[in-house]
Amino acid sequence: MHGAAVLQDLRSRGLVHDHTHEGELVKLLDAGGTTLYHGIDPTAPSLHLGNLIGVLAMRRFQDCGHRPLALVGGATGMIGDPSGRSDERNLLDAATLQQNLDGIRGQLEGLLDFSGTNAARMVNNHDWTSGVGLLDFLRDVGKHVTVNQMVAKDSVRSRMEGDNGISFTEFSYMLLQAFDFWWLHENMGCDLQIGGSDQWGNITAGIDLTRRRSGDAIHGLTWPLMTRSDGAKFGKTADGAVWLDPARTLPYEFHQYFMRVDDRDVERILLQLTLLPIDRIAEMVRQHQLEPEKRLAQSELADSVTALIHGSAEVRRSKLAAEALFGGGDLTAERLEALRGIVPETVVESDAFGSAEPVVDLLVHSEVCSSRGDARRTISQGGIRINGERIGAADSTLHAVDGRFLLVQRGKKQRHLVVIGRT
Repeated sequence: MHGAAVLQDLRSRGLVHDHTHEGELVKLLDAGGTTLYHGIDPTAPSLHLGNLIGVLAMRRFQDCGHRPLALVGGATGMIGDPSGRSDERNLLDAATLQQNLDGIRGQLEGLLDFSGTNAARMVNNHDWTSGVGLLDFLRDVGKHVTVNQMVAKDSVRSRMEGDNGISFTEFSYMLLQAFDFWWLHENMGCDLQIGGSDQWGNITAGIDLTRRRSGDAIHGLTWPLMTRSDGAKFGKTADGAVWLDPARTLPYEFHQYFMRVDDRDVERILLQLTLLPIDRIAEMVRQHQLEPEKRLAQSELADSVTALIHGSAEVRRSKLAAEALFGGGDLTAERLEALRGIVPETVVESDAFGSAEPVVDLLVHSEVCSSRGDARRTISQGGIRINGERIGAADSTLHAVDGRFLLVQRGKKQRHLVVIGRT
């Protein structure tokens, strides 16, 4: 794909905010095999949805024949970027940082191709900054950047004007990132840095430093920060970030996050967080607008992103679990099996409900109800369903699906899976 076509694809997806001189950038990309980098903050052992747009941007360039460098900042992660923050971040110790780097690398290997002629690489800026002395850094980097430039950066200025101010440690972050870009250009032939729009000041600092030190012209490109139409930060829930690590955010919860995307946001997110062709997305959105109640676009989005991160088997399991929880057909053993690990679960022996009130036994044993009295009272009020059927009496017969599963529902939201006989 020619350089102009690459930029047009990014524009069509809403992934261009600022960039250096377009003609020169197109010429660079037309030459083929451009090395570019994107920085990832290693504050956790997993990427989150906020990182995905950048990783997929690297993937888009790689699919067009260019070489991505994923810079996971072992050095800058110890410092912290003030961009988009109102307070000082906690500094990471070496052991925690290494754990984070290892976790992120595993996820990057599932999204980028680390083999072939344009193989992706993960680089760590600690490798080239740890041996640089303070006096050398001030002479070779600091003298090329004015304090006026640094203070003019919105994120720095807002922190300086805030109640807590900004430490010299975070104030120096721009210099470190500028040094990264210069070093990667000199040692790995990197000519392009990409990132969110809040990184434009850091990117241009690296461009200026390289021009002053090496006399070379290098380039930058940013995309708009992703927010939801209601103003909330994309990738956040009431419980915090939506993580790519399935141990932190279950694939089912991940899939459901995208199923709940607002109609006003779904086309933009399909364009930016999937690898689907633009014309296919346009057709999907057209169909969605004809019957919005079917949420066809959200389903396509949830399936595509979940498959990309967790694989097609987890897409199927997530959909089966949603059918078990929200309807959409009979409760089957396959659907109830898919709920395991998603809702609270109790494993019992087959003779656990042998009294005259088996439903009461079930509710107390699974701790859905706090006592036998609580169980009887809730049953009498019509507040218990088992496998979708409302229970009218404590002595009702229990009918397990496939002889194994009882899905207990108390009220509208509380659900508990009881598995009989074996794990």
